[in-house]
Order: sequence, then structure tokens, then C-alpha cells
Amino acid sequence: MAKSVTVYEKPVSHIGLADWYAKQWELQQSVGSRTSDAFELRSSGRITRSETRVKTEWNTYMNNVRLADRITELSRWKELFEHLLERLLSEIRFLKDEKADTEKEIDILNYPLQITAECISMRDCRRGTELTYDEADTELKKELCVIENIKAFLTDKVQAAWEKLNCLEEVKFKISLDIEDKNETTRIDKENLELDRTCANISYKPNALKKSKNEISYEGWIENCNNLKILADNELSDVYSFREGMQVMRERARNDIKAQQDVTDFALRKRIYQTQKARNELEWQKLKMHKEMENLHKEIIRLEGEFLHKTDAIKCAETRLENRSYRPGFELCEDETQIGLRNEVLQLKKTENELAKTIDNAKATYNGLESLLLRIDRNLEDKQHSLSTDIMCLDMRSTLKTGDRTRLPNETDRNIILTRMEKEIPLES
Repeated sequence: MAKSVTVYEKPVSHIGLADWYAKQWELQQSVGSRTSDAFELRSSGRITRSETRVKTEWNTYMNNVRLADRITELSRWKELFEHLLERLLSEIRFLKDEKADTEKEIDILNYPLQITAECISMRDCRRGTELTYDEADTELKKELCVIENIKAFLTDKVQAAWEKLNCLEEVKFKISLDIEDKNETTRIDKENLELDRTCANISYKPNALKKSKNEISYEGWIENCNNLKILADNELSDVYSFREGMQVMRERARNDIKAQQDVTDFALRKRIYQTQKARNELEWQKLKMHKEMENLHKEIIRLEGEFLHKTDAIKCAETRLENRSYRPGFELCEDETQIGLRNEVLQLKKTENELAKTIDNAKATYNGLESLLLRIDRNLEDKQHSLSTDIMCLDMRSTLKTGDRTRLPNETDRNIILTRMEKEIPLES
């Protein structure tokens, strides 16, 4: 029988209806199992989310409390160290003032020390039988020893004050550095306290759990703060007494020097009318030396001018030789001009050396004349002081008097008092 329609089937095996129902049942079982697993997973996820949120919030709260407590502790230590720093700055300022006053006192001692030394040297210029170890000489040397001892003692005190200032400065530096560290730490902790999970400047950090190499324990930090406080208290404990001791020492030194100066002046006044010396005139030699030195100085100036002239001539001749060395080809020959320029350079250098030797000899002669003039000045000074050495010493020492111990207003009144002529002078009508 002929077919009117052709039917095509897939070339695969077909399953039966029973297998179809079996596959449907298996798919339903899989869906139920997966749905049950998803429900349990959602339940456990909800529990985990709640537990982790509570734990995270609680940890954040506790760390915020710890940060706030740490900031409060840092602020208390910082206030304590700032108070210690103010005390240190005040004591350093006062001690610097005391040290400066003591140094001024030492500088002031240089003048009476110089005057006393000059008086001793001046009286030592006496000659003949007047060169004696009298009472004035003894008192002057005693005064010199007193001033030197006081100066050495004050210098030791200044050195001690300098060392004390160094200790205070070191403690001040440590406290200032610690205050800066605490300020920086407080700033960092306050910034951390203001951070939360909604901030824009947070990110993952590489190796965030690492420990710094210089990290110390909290007990070590407390020990360091206590040690720094004890160090500052110990340095401040004896500064006041040290400053008061320096002030008392200066007053005592001034009183001792004034008392010894009065004794020395009395001894000098006793010897003023006993000293008589002859002075030899050396002024003409001094004037002669001055004139000769002036002439020699002018000659040295003229020689140096001639030396500069020769220097310029050498530069010109050497420049000519250098310029002729650039002649091209066979023109670079040793002609008479070249030989003449070389001879000129050699002659000028020889003349320059002779002038240099002459200038050196003239300067050496001038230095010798100057040294001889200094010798004449010293000799003349000795001669000029031999007649009235003690009076000049007393006049020099009059600048040491202050207040009611100042010298008389004019030389006439001074001479009247020194020679005890008050009763011999008639009263003015």
C-alpha cells in the first residue's frame, strides 16, 4: 500500500513512560534536597551575621574606650611634664642670669687684677736702695693673691653652673621630646578614635599585624615616664640653693677685695713721700728712631712700587713671547726678537729677585728698628716711673674706688691730704 506522508524520527533511543516518571521523581527529590540545604544555609548565615555584627560592634566599642582612656592618660602625663618643663625653663633662665652675673663679676675682676699687677711691676722698676720688700709691696702681692683666688673660685662656680645648665638642658630636651611624642601620639589616637567603617580614608594595609622593631611594653613605657619625672625632680631640687650660694659668694668676694684694697692703699700712702728717683731723658733717641723709621718706610714704599713696575714689565714680555709662539709654519723661528724677548724676561726676573731681596732686607731692618724702639719705650717708661712710682700706683688705683671711696676732686686737694698740710694752709678770708 502506498504511503502519502513520509514520517521522520530522531536517530536516538526513546525511553518508556515508566522511565519518564522515574526521572520526574528524581528531579523532584533533588529540588527538595537543594531547597532544604539552602534553607539551612540561610539560617546559619543569619546566625553568623548576627554574631559577627555583635562581636565587631562590641570590639569596636571596647577599643574606642581603650583609645579614650589612653588619650586621657597621655594628657595627664603631658600636663605633668609641661609643668616640669615650665619649672625647668624658669630655673634655667634664673641660673643663666646668675651665671651671667658671675661672669660679669669675673670680667670686672680683670681690671683690678691688671691694676694690681701693673702696680707691682711698676714698683719693681725702682732701683738702688729703694727697691725694698716694704709693707706696700707685701700688701700688693697679698691683694694680687686674694683677687686671683677669688677669680679662680668664681671661675669654678661658673664651670659648675655651666655643667648644671647642661644637665638641665639635657633634661629639658628629653622632656620636650617626650611632650612632642605624646602630642603626636594623642593626635594619632584621636584620629583613630574618629575613624569608623564609613570613613573614606580606610583601606587594606600590607602586614598590618606586624610589630615594630622599637616597640616596648606598657610597663616599660610607665617606667620610662616615672624615671623621667624623677630625673627632672632631682635636677630641680638643688638649683635654688645653688643659685643662692652663687649670689652670696659674689657679695663676699666683693667685700674681701674692698677690704684688701683699703689696706693696700694705706700702705702705699705711707710710702709715697719716701720714694725719690732720678729720670734719664731718652726722648731724643725716640724721636731719632721715629724719623729714621719714617724714612725707611717711605723707601720701602718706593721699592714696592718699583717691584710692581717690574712685575708688569715681566707680564708684558711673557705675553709677547706667548703671542709669538702662535706664528704659523716656518715663520715660527728663533729670530733676534725672540732671543731678545727671552733675555728681557730673564733680566726682568733677576731684577725682580734683587728687588724682593732688597725689600725683605729693608723690612727686616724696619722690624729691627721697631723692636729697638719698643726697647727704648720700655726703658723710657722705666725711667719715667722711677721718680713717682708709688704716687702713680695710687693714681692708678683711684679708679678702683666707688661710692664714698672715690678720689678727691682735684690734684691739689689730694696733695694736701697726702702731705698732711691742712693745718699749715691759712684759711681763706
